[in-house]
Amino acid sequence: MTRKTAKDFDPQVLQLFDKYVHGDLSRRGFLQSAGKVAAGALSAEALLAALSPNFAQAQQVAPTDPRIVGSRVEFPSPDGNGKVHGYLVRPANAQGRPGAVLVVHENRGLNPHIEDIARRLALAGYVAFAPDALYPLGGYPGDEDKARALFPKLDQAKTREDFVAAAGALKTLPGTNGKVGVVGFCYGGGIANLLATRLPDLAAAVPFYGAAPAPADVPRIKAQVLVHHAGNDARLLEAWPGYEAALKSAGIRHEGYVYPGVEHGFNNDTTPRYDDAAAKLAWQRTLALFDRTLRA
Repeated sequence: MTRKTAKDFDPQVLQLFDKYVHGDLSRRGFLQSAGKVAAGALSAEALLAALSPNFAQAQQVAPTDPRIVGSRVEFPSPDGNGKVHGYLVRPANAQGRPGAVLVVHENRGLNPHIEDIARRLALAGYVAFAPDALYPLGGYPGDEDKARALFPKLDQAKTREDFVAAAGALKTLPGTNGKVGVVGFCYGGGIANLLATRLPDLAAAVPFYGAAPAPADVPRIKAQVLVHHAGNDARLLEAWPGYEAALKSAGIRHEGYVYPGVEHGFNNDTTPRYDDAAAKLAWQRTLALFDRTLRA
């Protein structure tokens, strides 16, 4: 079956789906609105099913791949929820002591796609840790709608401290070189930006279509920053010029790219919003930054 892309959907439907994904529109609201836009085409239910993640189709690295070793671990988080739980993946045959990458999910918790991202990083030679922010509420429930409904129930102040604790744990993790980077997507992109302002020893921060930090916090950044934005993502693009100006003004080493004609979530290969060319280029740039900053 031919894989659908964003071009197969009415732009208004894509905008409605973006609102639904970010909690600004209920499932019922999406179905009612999308049904009006797509009258005579697919039913609203069929549209939602077509736009929703297909994790099996997109998996690039199997959990049982012999080149990696994955495990569920916990680290203390005294200023957060007491402990942070997640998925730790190491290269099976690392050469020397690798750097570590914190992988921060979207607003659905640690789903199979983010686990796969962690495994991809392990294959690239890094120790990757993907926490599950939903762990205090029982963890990722195995259903995207349920996960999205749980997310607003988190104490975000404590959740942010969990990610700070996770980065600190990676810095002292046995078998690594003490260098830590972070990559995050959507909600996780905002966390990547936040950690860059909070952690003076962070080596690299890579926010994919994430919320920008407050301008007053930007001068505290010591990490190298690599920002990826989608050209059709008006909501987040609006803040990028100000963030870029603050980075330049503070003398922060950074790169920023806007990928024209692609949708928010373009790196997520489980949905039709995925754009192969933009995702591959953004990932290539991401690994190049980690190669420069996290290698011993």
